Amino acid sequence: MSPPVPRHLFLIGFPAAGKSTVGTLVAAALGRAFVDLDDAIAAGAGQPAAALVAADEADFRRREAAALAELAAAPTPAVIATGGGAATWGDNLARMRAAGLVVTLAVDLDVALARAVGGDRPLLGQPRAALEAMYRARAVAYRRAHAVVPTDGRAPAVIAAELAELVRRAEAAPPAAAWVSLGERSYPIVVSAAPLAAALAPHVRPGRAALVADGNLGPWIDAARDALTAAGADVHVEVVPPGEASKSLDSYGRIAAALIAAGLDRWGTIWALGGGVVGDLAGFVAATLYRGVDVVQLPTTLVAMTDSAIGGKTAVDVPAGKNLIGAFHQPRLVHVHTPALDTLPPRERRAGFGELWKYALLDGAPLWDRVEALAPWAAGPGAPAPAAAIEVIERAATLKAAIVSSDERERRGERALLNLGHTIGHAIEAAAGWSLLHGECVALGLVAMARVSHRLGLATADLEPRLAAALAATGLPIDLRPWLTPEVLARVTVDKKRRGTHIGFVACATPGDCRVIDLAPADLADLLRP
Repeated sequence: MSPPVPRHLFLIGFPAAGKSTVGTLVAAALGRAFVDLDDAIAAGAGQPAAALVAADEADFRRREAAALAELAAAPTPAVIATGGGAATWGDNLARMRAAGLVVTLAVDLDVALARAVGGDRPLLGQPRAALEAMYRARAVAYRRAHAVVPTDGRAPAVIAAELAELVRRAEAAPPAAAWVSLGERSYPIVVSAAPLAAALAPHVRPGRAALVADGNLGPWIDAARDALTAAGADVHVEVVPPGEASKSLDSYGRIAAALIAAGLDRWGTIWALGGGVVGDLAGFVAATLYRGVDVVQLPTTLVAMTDSAIGGKTAVDVPAGKNLIGAFHQPRLVHVHTPALDTLPPRERRAGFGELWKYALLDGAPLWDRVEALAPWAAGPGAPAPAAAIEVIERAATLKAAIVSSDERERRGERALLNLGHTIGHAIEAAAGWSLLHGECVALGLVAMARVSHRLGLATADLEPRLAAALAATGLPIDLRPWLTPEVLARVTVDKKRRGTHIGFVACATPGDCRVIDLAPADLADLLRP
C-alpha cells in the first residue's frame, strides 16, 4: 500500500549499510528527530540490542515489532533507522510503508562485512555461506521499499543530501508505489484507479504539450487529452499506428518533425500513452528533441506498467535488431492507470505475463507464488483485473525501480539482470518480423535461459519444465523448436548487451538467484541445441 502522505522516514537495509550514520545526517537536514530503533529497544529492555539478539532472537523480534509500531504511530515526523532484520519480520514492512517513506540503503555484502569489522553484530559472525543466504533472503524485503539508494563508495553526507531531496519531493507529490531514486532526477511510480483528470492534474505544467498515443486506444486518447487540457496544457496529439513496426527511425523522424511544427519547445512535456512501442518511441523523441525535453509515461499494457515505462531506456528498432538505437532518458513520472487493464485484449494481457515471470524469477518465491496465482486471470477470456493483479504490478514496478536506482546505466551489473530472457527473446522477436508480441518472445527466451542454465551446471534439470508449465498456465508459448534457427542465433551476435566477443547472458540457478555470465555466441548456440 502507498502511504497517504509521507511522514516518517524509515531506513532499512543490511547491517552496516550506514543507516544510523546517514539517518543522523538526514534528520539534521530535515529538522527532524532521529531514532535508532535498536537503541529504543535497548532502552526499554535495559540491555544492548546485540545481547538481546544473541540471547533469544525471536524474543528480540517481538520487542522490535512492538517498538516499531509505537514509533510509527507517533504524530511527529521522525527519521527512524531500523535494524537489518526489522523489514523482514512479520508485518513490519507493511506498517512502515503505511506510516511513511521507506528507503533501503543498499550495500554489497563484502562492503558491509568490511565496515562491520570490530563491531558488535552477532548475526554477521556466521559462516560465509550462511551470510550469503541471509543476504539474498533479506534482499527480497529490502527491494520492497519505496526507494533504494546505493551506498557503496559514497560519502554519508552525499547520501543524506539525496535522501533529504527525495523526502521533499515525496511530500510534495501524490502518493506513490515507488520512487526511482536518482537525486535531482528522481521520479515517482504512481499506481492508481483515480480518474485521469484528477490523477494527472498535479503533474501538468502550463504551456505546449504533446500526447503521443497508440492508435488502438481511442477513448483513452480522448480522456488523456481532456485531462491535460483541463489542467492547463495546450495539447497536440500524435497517433502512432499499433505494432512494433512503428518503433522505427521513420516514425521517430515523423513525430519529431510534427512536434517541432506544432510548437513544442524545450519547456514542454511529451506524454506517452500506450505500451512499450509508444513508450520507447516517445521517450527517444523526448531524449533527443532540443537535446532533451520532459517525458511522462502513461503505460496501458502489463509489459509497460511493470517494465518498459520504468527506468529511462528509450529506443527504436533497425533491421539488424531490436532497440539498437536509443538513449537513457528518465521520465518525470510513470503513472499506471489501472482501469486500462480492463480493456486489454486477451493476447496482450497474456503477453504481459512474460515480464511478470521474469520478475518472479528475479525476486523468488514471494513474487513467483503471486504471479502463479493469477494464471486464471491471465489465460481467461477477459475479466476486470483482480486486486491481486494490482499488487503484483506494484511489486514488479517496485523491484524494477530498486534495480534502476542502484544501477541506472548498467555499470555495476544489477540492471543487467533485467535482461533475463531477453537475449534469445529479442532475437526471436526480430527474426519473427515482429509478428510475436514482446512478452511472448520473452517467455520463449526464459525457456531458453532455463535450458542454458541447466547445461551450464547452475540449475537443476527441473527448472525448465517447471518454468515452462508456469508460462503455459498463463497462456504463453513455450515451444522453442521452431525458433532455434541459424537466423535467430546469428541475431544474438548483435545483441546490445554484447561486450567484444562475448554476451552478458543472464542465467538462473533457482527463482531468486539469477546472475550474469559471459558467453561467446557460439557457445550459447551449442548450449541451446536439442
